[in-house]
Amino acid sequence: MSVSYRRIPYGVANFYDIRKKNRLYVDKTRFIRMLEEYDYVFFIRPRRFGKSCWVSVLENYYDRNQADQFEFFFSGLDIGLKPTEERNHYIVIRFDFSVMHNAVETLEESFERYGARILDDMCLRYPDLFPHEATQKILSPPKLTDKMDELFLHAKRHHIPLYVLIDEYDNFANTVLSHHGQTAYHQFTHGDGFYRNFFAALKGGASQGEGGVKRLFITGVSPITMDDVTSGFNIGSNISMSPEFNEMLGFTEQEVHSTLKEYQAQGVLDHDLQTTFNIMKAWYNGYRFAEGATTDLYNTDMVLYYLRDSIPNKRGPRHLIDSNIRIDYGKLRHLMWVNRKLNGNFNLLKAIIEEGSVVSYLVDSFPLKHLTKPENFNSLLYCFGLLSISGSHLGKAVLKIPNRTVAELMYGYLRSVYQEAEIFSVDIHKFSNLVDEMAVAADWKPVFTFLADAIEQQTSIRDYLAGEKMIQGFLVAYLNVTNVFLCHTEWECSKGYVDLYLEPFRDRYAELHYGFLIELKYLKRGDSLNEAVLTETVEEAKSQLQGYLLDQAFQNHPKVQFIGVALVFHGWEMVTCEAVDMSLVKQASM
Repeated sequence: MSVSYRRIPYGVANFYDIRKKNRLYVDKTRFIRMLEEYDYVFFIRPRRFGKSCWVSVLENYYDRNQADQFEFFFSGLDIGLKPTEERNHYIVIRFDFSVMHNAVETLEESFERYGARILDDMCLRYPDLFPHEATQKILSPPKLTDKMDELFLHAKRHHIPLYVLIDEYDNFANTVLSHHGQTAYHQFTHGDGFYRNFFAALKGGASQGEGGVKRLFITGVSPITMDDVTSGFNIGSNISMSPEFNEMLGFTEQEVHSTLKEYQAQGVLDHDLQTTFNIMKAWYNGYRFAEGATTDLYNTDMVLYYLRDSIPNKRGPRHLIDSNIRIDYGKLRHLMWVNRKLNGNFNLLKAIIEEGSVVSYLVDSFPLKHLTKPENFNSLLYCFGLLSISGSHLGKAVLKIPNRTVAELMYGYLRSVYQEAEIFSVDIHKFSNLVDEMAVAADWKPVFTFLADAIEQQTSIRDYLAGEKMIQGFLVAYLNVTNVFLCHTEWECSKGYVDLYLEPFRDRYAELHYGFLIELKYLKRGDSLNEAVLTETVEEAKSQLQGYLLDQAFQNHPKVQFIGVALVFHGWEMVTCEAVDMSLVKQASM
């Protein structure tokens, strides 16, 4: 039986395979014309945002050998309707450094072998331009950089234009940095390091007149390695934060809408489209990559993951977060630790989690040694997709956590760091079951007493719970162990802001009938605690909750009962955990 609908290209980055097998492709080819305004381009985006697929698109558009297949690749697409003069004009050399072996002891040897194979393959693909004698001369030097020098001289002599594509340029560098430390990283990115020399050779190839490296496109997830290896490589244009390229990767809201409607019309997506869209928007949307841009984007991988498990007419993904999208905690650990102790970057991350946003200058390039500067660290989190631009303030960017997927990843990271640093550890399985019971049966008190008891027993965490905001962030990090609740902080209602709003995730779990509004009160540890002060504090919290519960959003919800819970902390110690008398709320609403 033939497949009549466009299949989902989850995990597929080969443009040939996408077109050959009638897979979904959201047309981004209009950006090819814009890219041609730049000769040497550096472009970063978070993981799984479609970078490799875009490199494959460029490869097939510009490769001279693909000229006879232009219609196959680009018929019906924007660039196919009006191609540029440079289509199929280049000899394409594509490096994909995600395939590199990362063992430090053999890294340089692996790099040399891989580079030699790429050049050998290039010569074989263009035998008319690289006859046997020329190929031998190019491949005979022992070092890759010398091979590249020979290639560029040959290209210059014979007026051969080269387009160099580098995918995942920082992949093995980031792996070495996270697993082997800064010393190992510096050995190949600084001084006479082989990777630094590789980029020096590319710069030499870009100054060869009519031949040589005429175009260069480099992509990855971080600007750190590029800054470290390209000192003096001042010919490139970093377009990562340019508003006109904001939508080049990722899906716009309109593109997601159109895709959902396409599959619904073909009878292979029988989900309620509004519910589906609500889920995808909350969990996969919210990325913006330029301060002048106005469009938020959906993560490409997340959308395809959801569709893959929904088409044809399947129940949808069991877990809303794809395991492949989860940030590898180890690759961030080196940013937070020095000699197994937390550094200032951890405090910056914790503050962002607690506040939900940060105001900061965005820096498009900086070396590793300057990562401890707050604006550089914030910029790195932005590059990783952990923060996104939501506005501006006095010339700085307002950066926020983009969606629920990233929020859960960051909360999970915070829990992991607490545990690994031996600051705080609980039985997550047991605690998640308590949170589930809270959502299903309104059994809320065991959740908070469980955490209070654990804090009582583990003294290290107490230094991190000095203040209402810190306690609020701590609670949210652990209340996110399951996704039965959508946890909101400082939620606006009844002309005020409730500290925590646990919204039942009914778009996913229709059997949930309880939501919770939590008001936190914090009394300093050094202040005396007597019955009068405690009573006054509790009553204040309850009074606020009664007002919040009168909000029409809670009053008019037909299938959810909302419960107000007052929590009072004296320093790190929870001294009160009480629910609001709902009869008083009902009387006030009459």
